[in-house]
Amino acid sequence: MSGLNAEDLGLKRVANVYHNLSYDELFKHENTNQEGRVATNGSMMIDTGKFTGRSPKDKYFVEQGASKDNISWGNINKPVSAEIFDELYEDVTEYLSDKDIYVTDGYAGASKDIQRSVRFITEFAWQSHFVKNMFIRPGADELEGFAPDFRVYNASHLTNEKWQKQGLNSEVFVIFNVEKNIAIIGGTWYGGEMKKGIFTMMNYWLPLNDILSMHCSANVGKEGDVALFFGLSGTGKTTLSTDAERELIGDDEHGWDDAGVFNFEGGCYAKTIDLAEESEPEIYAAIKRDALLENVVADAAGEVDYTDKSKTENTRVSYPIEHIENHRASLQAGMPQNIIFLSCDAFGVLPPVSKLTKEQAMYYFLSGYTAKVAGTERGITEPVTAFSACFGEAFLPLHPTVYAELLGKKMDKHNVNAYLVNTGWVGGGYGVGKRMSIKGTRACINGILDGSINKSEFATVPFFQLHIPTTLEGVDSQLLNPRDAWEDKASYDATAAKLAGMFVENFKKYTNDDNGFDYTQAGPQL
Repeated sequence: MSGLNAEDLGLKRVANVYHNLSYDELFKHENTNQEGRVATNGSMMIDTGKFTGRSPKDKYFVEQGASKDNISWGNINKPVSAEIFDELYEDVTEYLSDKDIYVTDGYAGASKDIQRSVRFITEFAWQSHFVKNMFIRPGADELEGFAPDFRVYNASHLTNEKWQKQGLNSEVFVIFNVEKNIAIIGGTWYGGEMKKGIFTMMNYWLPLNDILSMHCSANVGKEGDVALFFGLSGTGKTTLSTDAERELIGDDEHGWDDAGVFNFEGGCYAKTIDLAEESEPEIYAAIKRDALLENVVADAAGEVDYTDKSKTENTRVSYPIEHIENHRASLQAGMPQNIIFLSCDAFGVLPPVSKLTKEQAMYYFLSGYTAKVAGTERGITEPVTAFSACFGEAFLPLHPTVYAELLGKKMDKHNVNAYLVNTGWVGGGYGVGKRMSIKGTRACINGILDGSINKSEFATVPFFQLHIPTTLEGVDSQLLNPRDAWEDKASYDATAAKLAGMFVENFKKYTNDDNGFDYTQAGPQL
């Protein structure tokens, strides 16, 4: 129980307040409330109903104050009036009042210089469990005087019946009030809205202080060499950065300041579809007591079938980073030596690995090409090609060139190498070719990290001007050049030209502004 009162929480009234429960206490509440059931590996399994992914069309910022001038408004960052926010905030706080609620305090950002304290107020024990896994867990002494910089109210069962009158997208709402340091969530049970909501706010706060915020995973080798892995959900950030030979800094969200790289979070959030111990042993072993499985299918005894996609392909597990044996306890490291952009290419056109010039790095960073993998968002049932600026446009409140400019400055200053790695299809597009194996992709990554890729001769891929190694240990040489892997060369040429044209068309939106970031010559040429 908690000493927090209604005023402390911004609520009208309170019933029982369960504040900063331990994992064992949360486990007991989840069982008592029948919120989930226990898998044979000891983890808790919960379902998030029809919301098995984020609802990006239902995300809004309040249009007001200084943030009005900073935010890049459009389809990603949609405005809502202060009046509508106040109305929904009243609904949320009224809804949560008189209920038993779970309050969890955590930090975003391992660097003390930028660290933000966040308080999550939720309906269910499993939601408290989720954010306890995902954010940095304060010590007992830190909790004594914990004062939140930001609050998240999650009224997941509250649906907005007034959405049409208010001009919103649906009965679901995820709204950020930058000036009041509050986010409200209603109508969706998906826990990832809380995780990505705070990431969105970090993407607002940090660049305004010349610190780069990044949608990437990061690890560090025995010699202190740091690698960053950029990519959207499903491209392999978590899998490829979790390596028994390297310490994991974090699997999804990081900052880069004058001291180096630091994690925003204290846990990992991995996709589990088709998870196998032999291919991803570290993640498989991390799924145990205190881990939280989402939307998986299990038999009556609790044995999980990770191949079952009947609920969603976006089955997930969250777990404290301590579940990865070889993790970086400080969640921080020095300057990166290698940046790796991960793209899941549904066309089967991009090479498995390419070495980029600095100009190409800027181009492909701003392009953020990939294929959305089934289930990551509502309505996506099979891979769909997409361009997402900085490999995370859905979470960028500022204009993408703000992040690109910061990346370019840091790459120049610290002499960082950049590579493009295709974790998608080879030998043909989706439905014709096959997806690059994790083993093959790991061989590409290993060649980058140990420097052996630089011992190879390089060739240039037509249309895309990408520099590819002609040989690389652990990878079939025929796959290194994507055209060679296609049986029908004319079909490859036509498909490559089509994709190149899509790149060219997408990048036009970055050439209209007088910002000095016209890198069109580094991209595909027709």
